[in-house]
Amino acid sequence: MASYSCYSVNFTAQSFNPNKPLAPPPNQLSRFSSCQSKLPLLSLHLTQNRSRNRFSKSKASPGLLVAASAEKAEPLRVMISGAPASGKGTQCELITKKYDLVHVAAGDLLRAEVASGTENGKRAKEFMEKGQLVPNEIVVMMVKDRLSQQDSEEKGWLLDGYPRSQSQATALKSFGFDPDIFILLEVPEEILVERVVGRRLDPVTGKIYHLKYSPPETEEIAARLTQRFDDTEEKVKLRLVTHNSNVEDVLSMYGDITVKMEVNPNWRYFHKSTVY
Repeated sequence: MASYSCYSVNFTAQSFNPNKPLAPPPNQLSRFSSCQSKLPLLSLHLTQNRSRNRFSKSKASPGLLVAASAEKAEPLRVMISGAPASGKGTQCELITKKYDLVHVAAGDLLRAEVASGTENGKRAKEFMEKGQLVPNEIVVMMVKDRLSQQDSEEKGWLLDGYPRSQSQATALKSFGFDPDIFILLEVPEEILVERVVGRRLDPVTGKIYHLKYSPPETEEIAARLTQRFDDTEEKVKLRLVTHNSNVEDVLSMYGDITVKMEVNPNWRYFHKSTVY
């Protein structure tokens, strides 16, 4: 008799507070039922077997339903992409905790490899010291090596914000790294700009504030807050143009397994997904 494995998680986030940790809202089931007419009607079914994973989408149930069934349980492999201030960081935290996945972020990985003095890290450091971008082939090898480690193979992984181009996606595919699902967070541009422009950093504690949605507790803290040089409306819009262009290239590789999650600015709680 075939055995079956299932995954389950509920994602929720404050739409207008990118700094607040994600947590299920109270009375989630009743809230979910009451918001049924407002939620996107999307159902994603994952069927796993020994040879490959298959996905099919329908408009049969509210929210995002991911069902996994398999003759042999396989580790979950997830890629997630989102624009600056889309809430991707908090989603990654929730997903990795719920599924016990290995969280792999290319930026963090790059800094760790340089600090550790690995071969890839030494090569990357040469470009960084010259103020140059680290070539794709070096970053791809770092990601490949990390996904090939035992914990990633046994537990599964969440690849955060990578790949960012079709060439990077092609390289990962050539190494045999195919995701089960590609999650794309979509937030209206005006909300992203508002989130970014209002962000402030406390240089003493390292805490991130937002002038409107998460203001500092005291005037003393407010007086010492700083703003990143690129957290301006002009520069964030340029970053969004680059992000959108990169996403379109990547979607050409993962269109069949992509789930787009839209944030409605009128919702207090945004039900990211419900996975069974």
